[in-house]
Amino acid sequence: MNAGTWENMIVLALLGILALVVTGCVCVVWAERGGPRWVRVVASVTLAVGDVVRGSGKNRSRGLNRDSSNNG
Repeated sequence: MNAGTWENMIVLALLGILALVVTGCVCVVWAERGGPRWVRVVASVTLAVGDVVRGSGKNRSRGLNRDSSNNG
């Protein structure tokens, strides 16, 4: 495969991830207003994934802060 094909695949993957994120956010808002059961399930999964992502970012930043304080 040439470089252009890889770039197209990366763009498509990122667009797919963006579509999933937007859909999840829409489901969270809809579930707050009393949407159907499947919307509440998608909203719960979206919120759980958000918590995991936030938690991993906090752990990473804590590790960086701890390492930098030991060096200085």
